[in-house]
Amino acid sequence: MNIHEYQSKSLLAKYGVPLLKGGVAYTPAEALDVAKALPGPVFVVKSQIHAGGRGKGRFKNDPNGKGGVRVVKSLDEVGASATAMLGADLVTKQTGPAGRTVKRLYVEAGCDIKRELYLSLLVDRASGRVAVIASTEGGMDIEQVAADQPEKIVKHAIDPVTGYQSFQGRKIAFALGLSGKQVGAFASLLGALYRAFAELDCSLIEINPLVVTGAGDVIALDAKMNFDDNALYRHAELEKLRDEDEEDPAEIEAGKYALNYVKLDGAIGCMVNGAGLAMATMDIIKLYGAEPANFLDVGGGATKERVTAAFKIILKDPNVEGILVNIFGGIMRCDVIAEGVVAAAREVNLHVPLVVRLEGTNVELGKKILKESGLKIVSAENLADAAEKIVKAVKESD
Repeated sequence: MNIHEYQSKSLLAKYGVPLLKGGVAYTPAEALDVAKALPGPVFVVKSQIHAGGRGKGRFKNDPNGKGGVRVVKSLDEVGASATAMLGADLVTKQTGPAGRTVKRLYVEAGCDIKRELYLSLLVDRASGRVAVIASTEGGMDIEQVAADQPEKIVKHAIDPVTGYQSFQGRKIAFALGLSGKQVGAFASLLGALYRAFAELDCSLIEINPLVVTGAGDVIALDAKMNFDDNALYRHAELEKLRDEDEEDPAEIEAGKYALNYVKLDGAIGCMVNGAGLAMATMDIIKLYGAEPANFLDVGGGATKERVTAAFKIILKDPNVEGILVNIFGGIMRCDVIAEGVVAAAREVNLHVPLVVRLEGTNVELGKKILKESGLKIVSAENLADAAEKIVKAVKESD
């Protein structure tokens, strides 16, 4: 689960992370009220959307204008920026061409920036530890830095048994070229971030940039936090921070049925049981010359109702020109899948090609149900056969 910058900063402030003063605003008038309570005369007006690259982004109604993060030097400019940004669609490299509508802003005090650094904590699945990633190249895309200047990336894994130790923070601080009081300040800040990461079940905390001010203070100028969805049952307070306006409606609907669904840009809808099999199914669709429209894992214990819901969600995507159902019946029975497919196809008046590959428990019964349904369902013997048939059927229907 993702949250907005202002929400991340509110959480991190409780752990003692040094931040600038600021506040959220939903209207130009609220933006002015927030700015009036700040020291000034420099303010920063930030669009709040779930996407990176806001500063370099452009608004669809003003593609040659300013980006989604604006440094202004008067209250009048705060009001003008808020008026221009609220309700407009901001396009960044992470939003796609449609962009995201800006519905709230974060107005923050200006800052005398001397240096910009990068700092993040994330789960390193290879080592099973929380890893600290830091760089002297703050304010930039860390992926680009890693590709072009890997020597400027500092990595350090924290042992979950001992937890964070202050010497680790000092070691990273020296690697970043910090000195004097900045070293202790950085070590303290990193410790606060680690506590927040562990206690809130985060999957990512990213501070980009982490800045050193002209006065030598170390401050988190931006903040991004992601949380492990599987641990949200422990954090009712975090669930309340969810902004469904920033999420795909189909993904929200899928969540109600415990379906793992991610919308993609292709034309072939996929319904599979098991994440690994779903990935393989998407790969083989690409191998045969087409693109998957989604990732959808119905899980190992799906019911007829969940399968029907999954089918409907796939068909709500206007880009879907064909559907491939690929089921290996282990815990999941093939006949249950077949019943769900038939029920959904009848209910939504199926109008695109459908290829179904079943294997495993009750496979013959499942195939019998599909055959006797009277629907135009194409059966496949194996995954390669299924991919070839659905790609061919979609191309022939164009």
